[in-house]
Amino acid sequence: MSTIYDGTPGADPIGQAPVLAPGHTPASVTERISEVVNTKLTKTPKWWLLGLAVGFGLLNLFLLAVTNLFMTGIGIWGNNVPVGWGWDIVCFVWWIGIGHAGTLISAILLLLRQSWRNSINRFAEAMTVFAVACAGMYPILHLGRPWLPYWLLPVPGTLNMWPNFRSPLIWDVFAVSTYATISIVFWYVGMLPDLATLRDHAKAKVARFAYGMAALGWRNSSRHWANYEVASLLLAGLSTPLVLSVHSIVSFDFSVGIVPGWHTTVFPPYFVAGAVFAGFAMVLTLVLPLRPLFKLKDFITERHLQNMAKVMLTTGLIVAYGYVLEIWAAFYSGNEFEIFMVLNRFTGPYAVQYWLLILCNILVPQLLWFRQVRSNVWALWVIAMFINVGMWLERFVIIVVSLSRDYVPSNWAMYHGTKWDIAVFAGTIGLFLTLLLLFIRFLPALNMFEMRVLTPEATKAHGEEK
Repeated sequence: MSTIYDGTPGADPIGQAPVLAPGHTPASVTERISEVVNTKLTKTPKWWLLGLAVGFGLLNLFLLAVTNLFMTGIGIWGNNVPVGWGWDIVCFVWWIGIGHAGTLISAILLLLRQSWRNSINRFAEAMTVFAVACAGMYPILHLGRPWLPYWLLPVPGTLNMWPNFRSPLIWDVFAVSTYATISIVFWYVGMLPDLATLRDHAKAKVARFAYGMAALGWRNSSRHWANYEVASLLLAGLSTPLVLSVHSIVSFDFSVGIVPGWHTTVFPPYFVAGAVFAGFAMVLTLVLPLRPLFKLKDFITERHLQNMAKVMLTTGLIVAYGYVLEIWAAFYSGNEFEIFMVLNRFTGPYAVQYWLLILCNILVPQLLWFRQVRSNVWALWVIAMFINVGMWLERFVIIVVSLSRDYVPSNWAMYHGTKWDIAVFAGTIGLFLTLLLLFIRFLPALNMFEMRVLTPEATKAHGEEK
């Protein structure tokens, strides 16, 4: 439902919904958002406890699967010859893609001065950190000797061995570790003013001490704010190219290979667009249920849902263009193996997965052209779930379908993930859920100080009222 512009701060003169519902003051914004954190442990909502129990249960399943993996070996997974990469790399790329929305919302929209990012940036940044943590599990588990991951780093040692810098997997190590480091620092620095607010509003001594330590002595002085503004812009400037580079480097893992369907120049841009596509879908998947559960509809308004849906529609069209270009390039090249790869996707043993991904990633998102659909919470959530599934299938098709049928038919073999593949994937979802639920319960999930700026009182104080 759109609103008519009446001068309300946060509203838009072209008639879009406001980014902050009318009637709020800086005090009410602080009280409403910090209420979620300051609620006594004995009054924790039951749905939160149930969600944490599910997440922790899946996390224990992950520990069981990993224990068996270490005791038995990689053979418990479905990997074979020639499909040496299976669910492990599929899920790794999927998790990395999900993490991209947070950095995009925080960094790029900050540099573009988009006020609608204020309600969802903190949540999306946390999602980035947790998704990258889940992604990081897979390369370590796939090492074969996961107790020696530091061998991937260029650290001088008595063995006098160095990583192979010509290996794309080493490029992943540098790209993902840099991305994770910058994302964590950006997330934490952005929370400092709100941690100080929680310290000042906490009633329990333990909470006051914990938030005080985390706030690093923040006192709202002008010097603190000046340093904060500079640090935020510098981190945003560092993060922005990382959004583009990390998934580009992940796509290089494939494009430097000689497997049909992998060495194509469209991979970097279409991987980046796909990552943003998947990331926004996951943000919507999580935000839509949390809005009513935490009574945050005043802060995450229809404007946010509309804008996120439009970003998904745009990036979805870029992904669709990538699919078409991939097919066209194969036929235009005249290379019989590339042409076979495309025909194999259309009609081969994995054709069901391919056409399902077309349904999920191209056909269903076209419903977002309609405002009525973008305004319907249930429809948005269902579309976001389709995209989550579709983006996982996209990685499965790229990796498994290409590897299962290469140049020599005598090498061909089918691949199926085992129960241990599924257990590890479900376990990383449990890790993600556990971290996310702990975050929204004990840390400010919404950016309080940036939301306060959108209130009428703050606008008057800055002399911006017309």
